[in-house]
Amino acid sequence: MNNCIFCQISQSLVKSWKIYENEHVYAFLDINPISKYHTLIIPKKHYKDIFDIPEDELKELVIAIKKLTTLFKEKLGIKNVQIINSSGEEAQQDVFHVHFHIIPRQKGDGLDLRWIPNLSLRDEFEKMVKEFD
Repeated sequence: MNNCIFCQISQSLVKSWKIYENEHVYAFLDINPISKYHTLIIPKKHYKDIFDIPEDELKELVIAIKKLTTLFKEKLGIKNVQIINSSGEEAQQDVFHVHFHIIPRQKGDGLDLRWIPNLSLRDEFEKMVKEFD
């Protein structure tokens, strides 16, 4: 995808600050970081979102996420991270090349990614479960 910024980054056509790379994935510092060492990890092949990526490619991403978080812990002493993926415009995906954020966290960092529970949905659990049958 010539017009995809993440494809261009993984092909070294656009400058990035690479943290990790193998034949399947590329990881680099987010240009709009919300914490120190905020990293994006992408497949080198273009897939739009979590619905588009084949399982074998997703496995490669998850394996690389584990390697990176282990490196963060061993080399940088980072023991708290959030791993986030948004898939789809209404889920706030902004670059339509599947990617995961690794966001190091620490006490008092000012980041607040809290859920707002909708407890009334509990009444629909039985119906929801049956929809998977």
